[in-house]
Amino acid sequence: MTNDTLNSATGAGDTTESPNSATLSIVQPASKPAESGQSPTGYLSLWARTPRELGFLLPTLPIVIVSLTVLVTLFATGVSLVALFVGLFIVVAALYAARGFGVVELTRLRWAGQPAITPPQWTPRGEPATPLRAILGPLVSGHYWLYLLHGMIVNFIVGVVSWSIVIVWLSGALGGLTYWIWSWSLPNDSESVGLFDLITGSFGPDSGQNLAAENVLNAALGLAFLLTLPFVTRGMVLMHQGIASVMLGAWSSEALQREVADLSASRGAAVSAEDQSLRRLERDIHDGPQQRLVRLQMDLASAERRLDDDPDAARRLLVEAREQARDTLEELRALSRGLVPPILQDRGLIVALESLAARSTVPVQLELQVDRDLRLPSEIERSSYFIAAELLTNVAKHAGATGIRLHLELRRVPEDDSTWLDLWVIDNGRGGAVLQDGHGLAGLDERLKGLRGILSVRSPHGGPTAVGAHIPVVHDLGSSVVR
Repeated sequence: MTNDTLNSATGAGDTTESPNSATLSIVQPASKPAESGQSPTGYLSLWARTPRELGFLLPTLPIVIVSLTVLVTLFATGVSLVALFVGLFIVVAALYAARGFGVVELTRLRWAGQPAITPPQWTPRGEPATPLRAILGPLVSGHYWLYLLHGMIVNFIVGVVSWSIVIVWLSGALGGLTYWIWSWSLPNDSESVGLFDLITGSFGPDSGQNLAAENVLNAALGLAFLLTLPFVTRGMVLMHQGIASVMLGAWSSEALQREVADLSASRGAAVSAEDQSLRRLERDIHDGPQQRLVRLQMDLASAERRLDDDPDAARRLLVEAREQARDTLEELRALSRGLVPPILQDRGLIVALESLAARSTVPVQLELQVDRDLRLPSEIERSSYFIAAELLTNVAKHAGATGIRLHLELRRVPEDDSTWLDLWVIDNGRGGAVLQDGHGLAGLDERLKGLRGILSVRSPHGGPTAVGAHIPVVHDLGSSVVR
């Protein structure tokens, strides 16, 4: 196994995720800023953004013209033919086209250095994506109509205004600063009036142009345009960003609905996982210690009956009963470790994982990039331990592997100021593991949903298999993260 296995396993492209789970990209490590230098601040930071903002603003006019033409044509045609029913489909096409132009606008704003705007939830949660919904769903979605209004009217007006202002400012800066280069080509006669003459009023039939003063004045104006250009581009981009955030972004009520849905799903998954654990414990007690206790009771009763007439046989039965009691005690201890392992409670997750690796029948290479003294919330440590134990057991039983990598690390995601615990079990076995209902991985998925975590599976046929459990950590870890 190589490091490429882990790196490819953490990528979103080759990851099979659990249903209704967030994408794995939210737990990717953020790139560290360069330590050798600092980013420019103040006025210099405005200039650092200006090229990207110009790259957004200069193509705006052709983009809004194309958007207006396409959307007005589709929408007007659809409305005019709506009585023939075919117009509905043309209107839907206009709404989908408006969505596409809206996505282009959000992407361009992101490229211009603006914060990402959360897009709407186009398909309501829990509702199947049927063909009928795909065809007629946009007609009852407020977001589609807002996107149409934005692309067909609002963005056209704002785009023309912002493009015109930027072109005037950019032309004034370039023309003024280069006026002394091409001013000689302008006609020099009594009918020509320069900017300096116009301001000073020194023009007339007998007046002549003051070329030196014209050059100085135009250069000064060009310099003023140039120095204020970053403020103009920033203002125009912020205007586009503000309008897009209102018309193209998700509503706050949708975020609340998603939060409620996620909490409900997590609670249901936690209840289901707990119910399965209790049923498994009940089955294990019934099949193991209960049967041994019944046998122990029968042996003691037989020994009691033979104690007077056959002491030797009674002694043998008592010896067997003692062995039964010892085995029962060992089995009960094993079951108690399945509930809350004492080593996990006493010495923490790192030591418990090391104990798991030592007991594994397949050699395990540990990559525990977490402080040994770090203690996480008990439910996170317990779930991480059981997930690791289950995955190691699955590898030993089904994978045919000769080596395992157990990788544990904490990752900080600055975008939403969150910390995730990543647990990966990677083997060099035959592969082919899938997430199916009723199988072991589905149980792990249910356990993770109870913690609002993510299970990712990458297992091509022929191997290797990489299964990752990603659990959000909600409290501040301070300096415990090993960097």
